[in-house]
Amino acid sequence: MTGVNLFRSKWKLVLSAFLICIVISELDAQEQGRSPGKKPKSGKPKLAKAAKKGTMAVKTKPMVKAPSQTLLTQVINKGKFIKLGETISVNAGAPLELRCKGKPVQWSVPSYLEEDDDGRLRFVQHERYGALTLVNTTGADTGEYTCYPMFCEDTDCRKNYEKAAKVFVFFPDPQELFVPTSDYYEVIQLRTNWPTRLPCQVTSPAANVTLHREFPPVEVAVDGTEISFNVKKGFTIHRPRPYHAGALYCVASLGGLRQSSTKYMLIYVNYPMAPPAPVIQASSSSLATGENLRVSCTVMGEKNMAVEITWDYPGQQIGRPQYTLESINPVTGGATGQQTQSILLVDEVRDVDQGVYTCTAENLQGSKSVSTTVKVLHKAKPTKP
Repeated sequence: MTGVNLFRSKWKLVLSAFLICIVISELDAQEQGRSPGKKPKSGKPKLAKAAKKGTMAVKTKPMVKAPSQTLLTQVINKGKFIKLGETISVNAGAPLELRCKGKPVQWSVPSYLEEDDDGRLRFVQHERYGALTLVNTTGADTGEYTCYPMFCEDTDCRKNYEKAAKVFVFFPDPQELFVPTSDYYEVIQLRTNWPTRLPCQVTSPAANVTLHREFPPVEVAVDGTEISFNVKKGFTIHRPRPYHAGALYCVASLGGLRQSSTKYMLIYVNYPMAPPAPVIQASSSSLATGENLRVSCTVMGEKNMAVEITWDYPGQQIGRPQYTLESINPVTGGATGQQTQSILLVDEVRDVDQGVYTCTAENLQGSKSVSTTVKVLHKAKPTKP
């Protein structure tokens, strides 16, 4: 019996030690955030595996609708596409097919096609892209073609100009170097405050284009600074001056062909740099009945710049006629400035002449009004001795 008891005591000690080890293991696992009974893995961390079939990974998506990214391509043959740059050339007579990624998209084409395409132009919206097809093409179809993805909320859709995709398409025509126009002459204003463009649009980017004056007949120098040329836009006069005015035209040559463009009648218009800034002043802010009033409106401006001055005054209500003195004088000591002035004369003021006097000065850049208030006082009656 003694041996059996000794065996049981030893077994209890072994069992107790085993249970203590399990408890310690459980505590260590809780501290390290691991499941009990699993050994920590060493080495580099592995990327998370894809979710097993039948489970769904929950992802947070933004609530704002983002317009689709545009991608403009040209279809050359069935199943063959070319991503487009800034310009492409398609021989006149060959079809043009463009695709623009997005749903939906809207197209912009040269004004010639917008006015009358003779049924040659077709737009089709597919599930993921919009398609533009133009057949029986001519040199007149040369111009910019633009695709706009549409940003839609319910039934309200608008163009997303920031993601627009555009390409300039040339349609080289062996018989027409310039894009045909219906006008023989085109009148263009040369504004001092704005660049002037002479389109002179060619059908082929390979054409050599020069600018010419009709009278006297001479080629106009194009230095890239005062006047520059862009094959997609034509000639640009960056800072128009009076000597640029007159009849000009372009000449294009390619191979053995040489042609002239529409004639451009350039008219010089001297635009002011800013709207006028009139200053108004009355001879007195308060007068007695019977006295004379003078209200002046003065504008300092650039030389040879026309300024028109008009008046609004209380006497208009009873039909009092307007008497003004107008003058234009150069600024003393300056060669580029002038003073324009209008003086409103009101003789023998009465009660009806009391109120607000307003002058408005206007030039080609805009107008501005200024006002002053005049008070009419009654003369004191002489007292009897």
